Amino acid sequence: MSGKSKKDMKPAGMAESHKPHFHGHRDRLRHRFIASGSEAMADYELLELILFRLLPRRDTKPVAKALIERFGSFSEVLGAPSHLLEEVEGLGPVAVTDLKVILAAAQRFARDNLRERPVLDSWSGLIDYCRSQMAFEEKEQFRILFLDKKNKLIADEVQQVGTVDHTPVYPREVIRRSLELSATALILVHNHPSGDPSPSSADVAMTRAIKEVAAPLGIILHDHVIIGRSGHVSLRARKLL
Repeated sequence: MSGKSKKDMKPAGMAESHKPHFHGHRDRLRHRFIASGSEAMADYELLELILFRLLPRRDTKPVAKALIERFGSFSEVLGAPSHLLEEVEGLGPVAVTDLKVILAAAQRFARDNLRERPVLDSWSGLIDYCRSQMAFEEKEQFRILFLDKKNKLIADEVQQVGTVDHTPVYPREVIRRSLELSATALILVHNHPSGDPSPSSADVAMTRAIKEVAAPLGIILHDHVIIGRSGHVSLRARKLL
């Protein structure tokens, strides 16, 4: 009898090693992405493709589905606060940081696209950009897109960060910064963490105050856009500007 112990012996035909059961699923999902692109994939499947790299030794399908169930959509998963992402079983600080790197890359890509042409030429692109930056923030942010005379982006700056339902805005500070950047036009943007983008009376009053201060200086206020999880509102489109 050989020197092998019983526990070292394997039944005839059994392979020396086996890939985890989910490896075949990963290959099929990758091939489907290559053949059909992202539009053919559900949110959780696209998330799985990302998680393959972040969690190489884990079945990522349950993790992806749990994330979508918890936060609602692919975008909301990437935009969710880190401490809430870490509450999902299977995700640790390293994987969460990697998700935030992917979000930052997507935001940078959107911003660079916005810079390439006059902002007003692609309103849908502007809204997509603003949603990627702000829709899922837990606190209100007030940001300004400063434009030149050709309506190209000079700068995109967060001017104030407030609470869950209020951000202090000072019209003269907005104009002071506009003059520093030699901006000739502005688009104001802020988010409603509640998810409802409907403007408040304070939002309308603040917008009109900025417009009144800007007009004598030759600075045009194109719009004030409010971003929420459920959509967006343009004050100009609602004739409130």
